[in-house]
Amino acid sequence: MKLYKSLNALILVLTLNSSAYSTSFYKLESSLTIPSPTPPSWDYLSFDSKNNRLFIARREDGILIYNPRTKLIEGSIENSSEGNSTVLVPELDKGFTINEDGTTTIFTLSSLKTLERKKFGEDADNGFYDPVTKQILITQGDSSQVTFIDSKSADTTAILKIDSKSIEGAAADGEGNYFVALRDKNKVIKIDAVHHMIISTWDITGHVLPNGVAYDRNTDRVFVSTRGNNPALLILDAKTGAVVAESTIGRGNDQVIFDPESKKIYTSNGFDSTLVIIQQVDANTYKLSEAATTRPYARTMALDPNTKNIYLTTAEGTVDPSKKWKSETAPFYPNTYFKDTFTLLTFSQQ
Repeated sequence: MKLYKSLNALILVLTLNSSAYSTSFYKLESSLTIPSPTPPSWDYLSFDSKNNRLFIARREDGILIYNPRTKLIEGSIENSSEGNSTVLVPELDKGFTINEDGTTTIFTLSSLKTLERKKFGEDADNGFYDPVTKQILITQGDSSQVTFIDSKSADTTAILKIDSKSIEGAAADGEGNYFVALRDKNKVIKIDAVHHMIISTWDITGHVLPNGVAYDRNTDRVFVSTRGNNPALLILDAKTGAVVAESTIGRGNDQVIFDPESKKIYTSNGFDSTLVIIQQVDANTYKLSEAATTRPYARTMALDPNTKNIYLTTAEGTVDPSKKWKSETAPFYPNTYFKDTFTLLTFSQQ
C-alpha cells in the first residue's frame, strides 16, 4: 500500500512538471497537392488577413487563390501569368502581382477583379509596399535596378540603378525608407523612398549571401537571413547597420517574417527542410523558439497574423544531368520538377 501511494505521488509530480513545461509547437496540419498542367515553378506567398485569402505565385499558371476556410484553391487572378509575388495594399483595396516579364497585374482585393496589367520594365522578382510614400518598390536583379510605382495610379515614379544582379528581400521602415539585401555583394543597403537614393551601405561581416529581410519598428531592428555554410539570422541596428545579435538558422533560406504581436521571427529554410523560429526577448537578445521539420525546398512562406498559421509551398523534383543546374546554390538543386506534385503545406501550433 505504501509503495502504491509513492508511485501515485511520483506520477502526480511528473504530470504537474509536464504541464508546467508543455509548449505549443508547430506541426503539419494539412497538405494540399495542387494539380499543375506543366512542371510547377513557384515563388512567393502573401496572406490577405482582411479577406482571409492566401495568394500563391505559381509563375506560368499565375497567382493562385487559396481559401483557408475551405482548404481549396478557388481560382487564380485573371491575367497574372508569370506572377512571381503579390503585393497587398489593403487601404486602397488593391493587390499588385509582380510578373517576371516586367509587368504588374492590378486587381481589387475584395472582389478579386482584375483592373489592368501594366508594364514598368523588362523583368521583375518581388515587390514591397511603403505606407508612407504609398509606393511599391519592385526588385529587378536582371536589370540591376529597383523601380518605384505609385500604388494609386500604378505609374512609375522613379528607377534606381543598383550595382547588383541579385537584389533580394526588402522591408519598409514606416518612415519612408527601405532596407534591401544584395545577395551577390554581401551587403544590405538603405534606400530613401522619398528621394529614391541609397543613403547607407552595410557589409555583413563574417557572413555571406544575405537574402530575406524583415523589420521591427518598435525596437528599430532589421532582421536579415544569410545563406552559405553558416546560415544565420542577423539582427542589425537600423540606424548604424551594426550587427547586435545573430542566431543560427537552416540552409537555403528565402524569406523572413516578423510577427510584432508574438515577437517571433520566422525563417523558411529550403535546403534543410526546416522552419526555424527565433524569439525576440528584447532589442539585442534573441533565442531559439523552435525548429520544425518541413519538406525539401519549402523555401517561401506566408503568415496568417490571426491564427499564426504558416503556409509553405514545395514540389517533388530531381536533377536531370543533361541540363544545367544551380550547383552553386546547392550540390543537387533540382532543375526538373514533376507535374501534379506542387503542394501547399499548412503548419499550425498544436
